[in-house]
Amino acid sequence: MTSTDTARTAGQPDTAPETGQTHHHAVAAADQAQDQGHATATAGHAQDQGHAAATAGHAQDQGHAAAAIERTRVDLTKPDGTRSEPDTATRAAGPVKAADGGPRHARPDTALTFVRRPLPEAAPGEERRRELRAGRRLDRLNVTGALLAALAFTALLFGQIAPFDGVLGFIVVTFLAFLAFLGLLTSLTEDGPAIRDRIAAAVMTGVGMLLLLLLVVVVGFTFWRAWPALVHVNFWIEDMSVVQPTSPLNVGGALHAIVGTLEQMGIALTLSVPLGITCAVFLGEIPGRFSRFVRTLVEAMTALPSIVAGLFVYAGLILALDQQKSGLAAGIALSVMTLPIIIRASDVVLRLVPGTLKEASFALGASQWRTVWHVVLPTARSGLTTAVILGTARGIGETSPVLITAGFTQFMALNPAAGPQVSLPLLVFNSVRFPQEEMIMRGFGAGAVLMLLVLVLFVAARIIGGRGPGELSPGQLRRRAVASALDVKRFQRREQADLDGAPSQSRPQADPDKEMSDVP
Repeated sequence: MTSTDTARTAGQPDTAPETGQTHHHAVAAADQAQDQGHATATAGHAQDQGHAAATAGHAQDQGHAAAAIERTRVDLTKPDGTRSEPDTATRAAGPVKAADGGPRHARPDTALTFVRRPLPEAAPGEERRRELRAGRRLDRLNVTGALLAALAFTALLFGQIAPFDGVLGFIVVTFLAFLAFLGLLTSLTEDGPAIRDRIAAAVMTGVGMLLLLLLVVVVGFTFWRAWPALVHVNFWIEDMSVVQPTSPLNVGGALHAIVGTLEQMGIALTLSVPLGITCAVFLGEIPGRFSRFVRTLVEAMTALPSIVAGLFVYAGLILALDQQKSGLAAGIALSVMTLPIIIRASDVVLRLVPGTLKEASFALGASQWRTVWHVVLPTARSGLTTAVILGTARGIGETSPVLITAGFTQFMALNPAAGPQVSLPLLVFNSVRFPQEEMIMRGFGAGAVLMLLVLVLFVAARIIGGRGPGELSPGQLRRRAVASALDVKRFQRREQADLDGAPSQSRPQADPDKEMSDVP
């Protein structure tokens, strides 16, 4: 029996196998500890990444909140430069859920305070927002202060400093000083462009007021000098057949000149308006080489001197045909003066008619002349009226053509083709040549009547042709209402015939043209 068997028999452990087994367990424990270290490191790394992601998410949320606050502040900005925002606003931020459902990051409650404060001043070199509305209180104060300072400066200059006098010089110096003081006051609160804008506006306003003042002076002075003659009734209902240069104002009048002016302008417009509008339609609707030649000729005739038109009619009508001077010849001469004005103004107006209207008319099958008659001319009616007014203003005040072609007479001449005939401009020219005060007053009276006559003609032209495109007169509105009522009745009869089962064609249809002929 060996020693090994003796020890195993005695119950003692076998040391060699146990030692190998113990070494094996130690190696396994070491491997397990190493694996646990790797796992711990991996978990720590993942935890660090989670904290980093939470920190980035928090920063991103703060950035979005700041952007939202800034947008709110921008949107709540008032026009006067202040921000209308609530005093305090509290936003509770709860935990934000992560992708896996767990809490990613918890933000504490954050209190955001909105403060009412003005807009920041513009940095040097940066353009500042400028108010564009007119009539600011500061502008009115600047204008008032500049005007008072200019008046005081000019009064001091003319009265104490320099030996200047005269109303015209006082006005000119006051205006120049006003511009200087206005620029100085504006520079206290505005920059260069605003200063130039205020000065330019003051210059334009001053020029406009000067022109208005001149018009008021001319009209007022004429009526002031003509008033002694206008207050007499005989001035409106008598002619100058019994008037001497020394006759008082209660004798004679300007009725023969009023009648002559109306007849001569009537002849001129009767000839020039149809020809002028027809020529304008030709220039606009039929382009080509010949139309360019006609346009050039019309532009040259616009600058034609009135005496040349009078000489043309005098040579071609009175001398060549051996006729006497008459109102008819004067009317033809005036038509030569008004024709190019009407053509040019009508041509410009007809060009403004939209081409889509004409295209729509052509698409519906209308011919060119029907398109012109029913679309182009009604659309440009108001502008054509203005063209006629301009032509009338050009011819009604002419003196030299009437003097050459119609002569002068102190008697009433109702027939424009039977002899000499006088007009209001010619009566003014003949009356102011006399040194007597009564004749000068009669001349101013004829000028005042001419102004009133032109005003009446302009108002009448505006009433007749001043309606816009598509605007109907009261009579046209009534006729359109009657036509609509007839159409409704016809449609009702057709529907009733369809309901009764009878064809609508078998029933007699009402004739719209026949029914419209019965409408008053």
